[in-house]
Amino acid sequence: MAYDETTYRRNAGDNQTSADPSAYRTGSASTDFRGRRRDTDLADSGVRLTEPVTDGPRRDWDDARDRLGVHIGWEIVLLLAVAAVAYLLYRLDPASLRRPALDTLLISGAATGLLALGAGLTLRAGVPNLAVGPIALAASLHFAENGDEGLVRAAVPALAIAAAGGLMAAVLVLVLHVPGWATSLAAAMGVIVYDQLRTGPVAVQGDYDPSDHAFYLFGGFALLAVIGGALGTVTSIRRSLGRMRPVGDPAARPGAGAVFPVLAALVVSSVFAVGAGILMAAKSTVPILPGTGLEWTGIAFGAALLAGTSAYGRRGGIFGTLLAVAGLTLFLDYADRRNFDIALFAIGAATIGAGLLVTRLIETYGRPLPILGVDDDWTGGSQGDVPESWSPSTTSSGRSSVQWDLGPWGSGR
Repeated sequence: MAYDETTYRRNAGDNQTSADPSAYRTGSASTDFRGRRRDTDLADSGVRLTEPVTDGPRRDWDDARDRLGVHIGWEIVLLLAVAAVAYLLYRLDPASLRRPALDTLLISGAATGLLALGAGLTLRAGVPNLAVGPIALAASLHFAENGDEGLVRAAVPALAIAAAGGLMAAVLVLVLHVPGWATSLAAAMGVIVYDQLRTGPVAVQGDYDPSDHAFYLFGGFALLAVIGGALGTVTSIRRSLGRMRPVGDPAARPGAGAVFPVLAALVVSSVFAVGAGILMAAKSTVPILPGTGLEWTGIAFGAALLAGTSAYGRRGGIFGTLLAVAGLTLFLDYADRRNFDIALFAIGAATIGAGLLVTRLIETYGRPLPILGVDDDWTGGSQGDVPESWSPSTTSSGRSSVQWDLGPWGSGR
């Protein structure tokens, strides 16, 4: 069909304000027509065309389920690593995995696990609590000084103060909408002042021995870790807990839905840190040394990141925390028996560094499957009509759609 035929001019005129026949005799006009036809076809299919997206991430699949395959694969690697360290420890000293040495190992695992649970919870909520280590040390010092009054009377004041401090930090984060790490770092500095008021080691008072409850303590941690991880796979819970995850402008307020997750994460993590500190003091056979406690913050966040919890928030596995804590506890005992003399700060730094690599793995392969079978950085290849970049949006009817960046075609240029 020739461009100047009556039928062609009539059909094309429906899309033109001026039906000038001469406009269809040039190659540029025919290209413009094909561009408008493509735009119409994309619009009819529910795809909304926009200008190039220059602010914020390419996409954020709040309505989609994260892929768990990468978490399962990584947890298999963790399981193999735990088995390897356990084998090395058994080869070194078979008695280390039998009672009474096993009781001490389980208590250490429960204490480290509580710290890792608190760190992982605040990471998922997007408000990392950097004060968990100093809080644990403060609780250890408090219990060492007041343990002779009984477990309950020594623990309740510490738990109440920690919960109140976590609540204050959460209110500050929510009211000012400032980063959780900055708020908790300020709180950590305040707790360190309390920790360093002592001029020397503090002998542990009282006779509470958690060895009789070692299996129950570690089992309780394991149950919390697995149940928490399983609940984190539920889409609605994952989305609610991760509302503080940065999307677009990180200074923009996330809305009222973030109130409860932030409050719960900071309060619960502070309470867990107190429990960990009490267990550390109760099982200690030497006086508690004053310090900063930041090394335990490094251990806690290193374990949480190694477990597969994303440093960006929201994403995490099911058995990762349990396996990471088990492996780290076994390694610490093995290093102590081999007299490696590795500083906790060094172990914390190494685990955090390795955990950041795991975060990159999780963020790369844990994303939901792309809509329409198109990946993030996929380009048109041989089909020049396929857009080069895209991001999600919501249509006026509330349905999720895709915004295509069509470059010069998007605005008819």
